[in-house]
Amino acid sequence: MSLLTRLAGALACACAVTAATAATDDFPDRPIRFIVPWNAGGSNDIAARELQQIIGEQQKITVVVENAPGATGAIGLGKVVAAAPDGYVVGMGTSSTLAQIAQNLTPLRNEQFAHIARVSTDPLMLLVPKDGPANLEQFLAHMKQNPGKVSIGTPGTNNLNHIFAEMTARAAGVGYVNVPYPGGSRVIADLAGKQIQGAVLKPSESKPQIDAGYVRPIGVFGNDRLQVYPDVPTFKEKGYDVYPYGPLVQMAYVVAPAGVSPEVRKRLVDIFSKAIQSEKFKAFAQQNGFLVDDMKGQALDDEVRNVQATLNSVASKVFKPQ
Repeated sequence: MSLLTRLAGALACACAVTAATAATDDFPDRPIRFIVPWNAGGSNDIAARELQQIIGEQQKITVVVENAPGATGAIGLGKVVAAAPDGYVVGMGTSSTLAQIAQNLTPLRNEQFAHIARVSTDPLMLLVPKDGPANLEQFLAHMKQNPGKVSIGTPGTNNLNHIFAEMTARAAGVGYVNVPYPGGSRVIADLAGKQIQGAVLKPSESKPQIDAGYVRPIGVFGNDRLQVYPDVPTFKEKGYDVYPYGPLVQMAYVVAPAGVSPEVRKRLVDIFSKAIQSEKFKAFAQQNGFLVDDMKGQALDDEVRNVQATLNSVASKVFKPQ
């Protein structure tokens, strides 16, 4: 190989590196699409729109939230997988999709995503209409008196909400009717309208209706009472084990398509982490009853893998084979 050829090759490589660096330095130079795989008005949509506003105000970056509900999150996240891995399309992953993966109910796999930052971890609660059973004991007694007839709504199906609806029925020792919806906002509307008798929801998607007196929380699926609703007891303190197969966490997190460059992934991590760690978002989280942390990048990869392993075990014991 001639000296001229080697110099030309070196120059081409240098130009490519320079171009890539420049592209990363300029990222993003147009709006980022943030796909929320649930209906507008649900907890993940609310959190995404708060981040959209904070990122715009704080970093002068335009984020466009796009709702793509259906198939317990699989439709919207499928759009993320199909997008070019350039960082301009991201999505909101959730434990619900991990539950779908555990049961082979979706073609999605965690390897198809680059995990960016965790947005929230959410407790789940059992709620009833305003004039429903006064407490958890009365609700379970009502289920026993009406075996297989009491309806419990959940956003999506074969997910953590569905698991806890099933655990509620097991606590009563009877069957029930699971009523899945495309998002939490639809669940809470039908619960307030008494179309269903119970619901498993997050505080963040039910707090306005609770505060307005349309619905009431009667039990928390967790080990501790919630700061936002300290008078609501946990299933555990009432003697009911809702984690018989291991601990579960309901979480939401930002993902990009696998194949995004390390430089762009780092930039996305920086953008979203800065917004999630802002005092404004932390205050928003406290008001809406969910928790935030600084889990991101590789640590989030590990967390998703651990939650997936637990769900792989739990789902096979809770749900009937499809």
